[in-house]
Amino acid sequence: MEGAFDFWAGFLSGAVAWLLLFVSLPKPMWVYVVGHELTHVLGTWTFGGRVRRFRASPSGGHVVITRSNFVVSLAPYFFPLYAVLWWFAFYLGNLLWHWHRYLFVFHFGLGMAYAFHATLTGHILRIRQPDLDGEGWVFSAAVIWLGNGLVFLMGLSALSSNVPVLTAMGWFLQETGAWVSQVGRWLR
Repeated sequence: MEGAFDFWAGFLSGAVAWLLLFVSLPKPMWVYVVGHELTHVLGTWTFGGRVRRFRASPSGGHVVITRSNFVVSLAPYFFPLYAVLWWFAFYLGNLLWHWHRYLFVFHFGLGMAYAFHATLTGHILRIRQPDLDGEGWVFSAAVIWLGNGLVFLMGLSALSSNVPVLTAMGWFLQETGAWVSQVGRWLR
């Protein structure tokens, strides 16, 4: 098993590589929008809904679904679909072809995919998002913050044999609560 340094070296190298591409090249908006709309689809299916129509283009997308809630509406902003797909592909490849010796490539790709999610989500949040309008900006911001933190910590703890998922989630919620309390004291 690789150590923490090996994981972070690969992950951060991938994230930096993506950041260089992000600032140097045109934004791959069609790829991002397809992932964004597919995340709405996955959320809909998770909650027992159906998809009636799917559209994605570089300028935006839209899905018509039969069931929605705040998780379905906000999932694309906190669920890094391409990072999860990368993990799943590597997991299957490792089962079939023993890719464990390519862990650096996996960590590098995971860093790129997660940075792709973070940068392009931040990029699109600069313009009006109907998903957030429907749920309210304050509530949406809280869900997006908590969702990203929980997904990231769950992913890290799943990759680590040292910290159980529930422990990492507890730490995150405890520290977020401490931060909210501090902001509350500052506002008094």
